[in-house]
Amino acid sequence: MSSAPIITEATANHNSTLIFMHGLGDSGHGWSEVIARIQPRGLKVICPNAPRQPVTLNGGIRMPSWFDLKKLDMSGTEDEEDLKLSTKTIHDLIFNEIEIGIPTPRIVLGGFSQGGALALYSALTYTKPLAGIIGLSTWLPLHQKFPEAKLNSSNIPIFQAHGDIDPLVRYIYGQQTASILQSFMRDVTFKTYPGLTHSGSDSELNDVKLFLEKWLK
Repeated sequence: MSSAPIITEATANHNSTLIFMHGLGDSGHGWSEVIARIQPRGLKVICPNAPRQPVTLNGGIRMPSWFDLKKLDMSGTEDEEDLKLSTKTIHDLIFNEIEIGIPTPRIVLGGFSQGGALALYSALTYTKPLAGIIGLSTWLPLHQKFPEAKLNSSNIPIFQAHGDIDPLVRYIYGQQTASILQSFMRDVTFKTYPGLTHSGSDSELNDVKLFLEKWLK
């Protein structure tokens, strides 16, 4: 079981929502604080928490994880059943926002590392238009199943960001993901951050802010 999402309410009239997923072994708390620094006044931010489960990549140790991983590369070793369970969790969060009056073209999915992988997969396998997708230091899970697995519009804009010395989700995996996405999505931006490891940065965060303002204007 995962704990309740961390929610930062809009400070003005709530007119849009960002659902942002943390990375492996992390929680929603840290990213909710980071995103609060760039949060537009009308935007509500939801940072869900992954369930604790064994992770093969880390010797079977139980930790917050959106899906099991055998390796961190582009070989497609993500556990499909886990991934689809987490995807349902994200789709349910979208449904909750629709229920309170936020239309899907005003909802952005985003995430860092494993959370970014979940954001990409959840958005591409959703059936209604979204405002955009943010993928930081990430990759497309089960990429061999795309574009056949895609259920959404090819017009959803994607902002992908990656540090060029990332030792965990290597830069080349980000490049390969961008190339795969560009083969079936029409609006993919891939930006490189020189000297950035497996983490965020102020310049990256500022770019996220610019994309949110562009998509949600």
